Amino acid sequence: MDSNTQWIDVQGEDGTFQAYLALPRGGSGPGIVLIQEIFGVNAHIRSVAEQYAADGYVVLAPDLFWRQGAHIELGYDDADWQKAAQLKQKTDTGKAVADVAATVQVLRERIGADQKVMSIGYCFGGLLSYLTAANGTVDAAVAYYGGGIQNQLDRADAVTIPLLLHFGGKDQHIPPDAVKSIAEKFGDRDNVELHIYPDAEHGFNCSHRSTYHQRAAAEARGHTLLFLSENQEARQ
Repeated sequence: MDSNTQWIDVQGEDGTFQAYLALPRGGSGPGIVLIQEIFGVNAHIRSVAEQYAADGYVVLAPDLFWRQGAHIELGYDDADWQKAAQLKQKTDTGKAVADVAATVQVLRERIGADQKVMSIGYCFGGLLSYLTAANGTVDAAVAYYGGGIQNQLDRADAVTIPLLLHFGGKDQHIPPDAVKSIAEKFGDRDNVELHIYPDAEHGFNCSHRSTYHQRAAAEARGHTLLFLSENQEARQ
């Protein structure tokens, strides 16, 4: 951890937890709440936070499994997959969304009211980013292979902020029919952008996983950076 990264406290509705803070070189800028996969705020998520900090964003990644243990971080072998699935099953989605909202508030206080805060989530975090968008907690939101969004489309009409969705065409965890239902629900919405990467599997953005797909990850990152740039103008 260098001088531009640290763990800070966040006061939630039912306790204090920590979040990983990564600062850009200038120390300030628009904000990103980076929402973990089911593997915790692990080396991959921290590296993504630092990557977006290098792009000029103040990034805060909340430790959403804190109720089951602080700073839990897992890898991607079979044993850790089983642990991750158990952690996810024991996690209350509503409380996790509330934790994200508390993190957004801390980030807004840090960067100032004139700067925008956006969310980016992966897998379970993608679902949370979508729900955070529906709650209007952030100014724009990105969801990478958000598992379960298809089961929460009753919240779609509440999404009035810009939303960017990424899906892999060969994702074994999010079937094509699920992606189709999401695409159809948002098909005529000017504020929602959806990309499907035909050869990519679940987790295609994670270079620590066997399903990493360099081209899809690069394309999705390009789309995401453009999306963030287009939606980061200072708040009026």
